[in-house]
Amino acid sequence: MATKKTIRKGRRATSDAVEILHRRYVTGRPKAEAGLEVARLNAAIAQQIHDLRAKAGLTQKQLAALVGTSHSVISRLEDADYTGHSLSMLQRISSALHYQVQVRFVPVVERRRVTA
Repeated sequence: MATKKTIRKGRRATSDAVEILHRRYVTGRPKAEAGLEVARLNAAIAQQIHDLRAKAGLTQKQLAALVGTSHSVISRLEDADYTGHSLSMLQRISSALHYQVQVRFVPVVERRRVTA
């Protein structure tokens, strides 16, 4: 059974569900786009903390002891939905794992909209 794909507003056809949802609910909506970027950043920070801890062969409880905090704080920091990362806590964690935190400011790259 053949399916009919249509192209609207100069966009290429896709069957990628994530791309379809992004186009429908995020693209062209500044608040949604900003929220998605914040969520991506939080998830990336959480993943980096987890990966560095695992690479060091430490449990969350062991890392917490090195940092001087509780296991629940480390668990929260490794949660992609957590939004309360502080630079001072990230520095404490990175120091305990023998890394350093780098903060960079990069220009915002806006997607060009294709016009038909």
